[in-house]
Formats: sequence, structure tokens, C-alpha cells
Amino acid sequence: MGLELDRIQVEKALIEEEPYYLPVGNEVEVFTAAYKNRLPVMLKGPTGCGKTRFVQHMAYRLGRPLITVACHDDLTASDLVGRYLIQGGDTVWVDGPLTEAVKLGAICYLDEIVEARKDTTVVIHPLTDDRRILPIEKLGRVLKAPPEFMLVISYNPGYQSLLKNLKHSTRQRFVAIEFTFPPRRLEVEIVAHESGVDRATAEALVTLGEQIRNLTDRGLEEPASTRLLVYAAQLIKTGVEPRLACEVALCGPIADEPEIQRAIRELISTVF
Repeated sequence: MGLELDRIQVEKALIEEEPYYLPVGNEVEVFTAAYKNRLPVMLKGPTGCGKTRFVQHMAYRLGRPLITVACHDDLTASDLVGRYLIQGGDTVWVDGPLTEAVKLGAICYLDEIVEARKDTTVVIHPLTDDRRILPIEKLGRVLKAPPEFMLVISYNPGYQSLLKNLKHSTRQRFVAIEFTFPPRRLEVEIVAHESGVDRATAEALVTLGEQIRNLTDRGLEEPASTRLLVYAAQLIKTGVEPRLACEVALCGPIADEPEIQRAIRELISTVF
């Protein structure tokens, strides 16, 4: 994996089977054009709307390995680039996932980039302009990214604050693709396909999801995502009573406030 798993979450894979993804707009064409022009891409959208699945889908279409890093507030530049480690009494250099991606000509996906420390994100800047280089200061080396390498980041603008925001100097280095929840017709198809429930159940769950999303004027900060609708459908498919499935998959994960939870339970009772 390049680094200890307790320090950083890294997924590394050459995707062999096409991940299921339904295009909502022209995101596939834009991403493909960005790849051909060696441009970095920024995916913006709420949690659970399909950003990660989209990157997996595009990695498959382009035939490139995908290295995914789940960013967090302890993520350092060394976590991404690499560090010296003691192994068997010897000091050895171990590449970080960003360095591995450059060497492999892979797609490097930094998920929820705003969770990383601001001084960490600076390390990606030389890879996002016409230089396309990765300086490795501890080794005194500079890696030139091959044409196949691509940098992709994602974040949820709904969670932005004064303390967690993507700097303009970073944002303006990327082509931005906006994501939102799929239109009703597509969301029903996604829920049914991913869970195996019948279409009527999928339609009821999407109706519930739409109604929960309308509670934002009641103080709901995070809407019901397509991912959570799929979770509820999977529970129903395996025999969990629909109301209970919706409570544990939708009500509990997105709200702690009693008033909002009560409103969600009322909606669940109305739909199911």
C-alpha cells in the first residue's frame, strides 16, 4: 500500500469490471476531454451523490489504474509523497500514494480534499499546471508525470466553512465538474439496480429521499443521499421491514436533533 494503513487510507486497483454508473449530464465527455488535455479535475457535490463511483467508472473507461486517498485532517505532505521508514533494521524510502500514481501513470483521486491540512495541499500544485512535476525534496528528485497521469480531487461545498475551505490558489488549477443528486427517473433506476428491489419500492424510496431533502428549511444540514437510499433498499431486499430499514439507513445517519428525526419518521410513515 505504500504507507501503514493506520496512517492513511489508500485504495489501489486496476479496475477490471465496469462500475455501474448512469451519466446525468455531460460529465463523461468533460472528464474524457480533460484527460486527453492532461488537465486536473475537481468534482464538487454533496456526499453520496456518486462522485467516487464516477471516478471508478472513468478509470475503467480510460484503462488506467486508480489510486484513491481518503483525506483527513492529519494528512501530511509526507503521507502523500513518501517517507523514510525503518524496516528490518534498515532505513528505506517508501513512496506515498501520490508518488506511486505519478510513476504508474495512474489516476490519483484525493477524496474530500478539504479535510486535508492546507499546507499539505500545496504539494499537488506543481502537478496541476503545465509543469506536471512532483518534487520529492527528501530525495532531491523531481518526477515528471507521464501523459497518462491524472489528478482528481473532490469536496462537498455544503460543508465549507472559514476553517475548511479550498483555497482559491488551489481551486483555480482545476476543471470543475458539478455533481448533484440524479433526476428522479435515474435515481429510481440506480436504487433498483444497486439493491435488487422492485421498481415500486425504489420509487417509494426516491420519493422519501426527495421529501427529506425538502427539510433543509427545518435545519437539516445533510440531505438524504442516493447512497443512503441504496442502503435502505438493500436492507429491505434482505427482509428488513421497510419502515425500520428507512429509520436506520436514513433517519439515524443524517440527523441527531429530535425535531428533525421526528419529521423524518413522519415522512417514512406517510410513504410506507
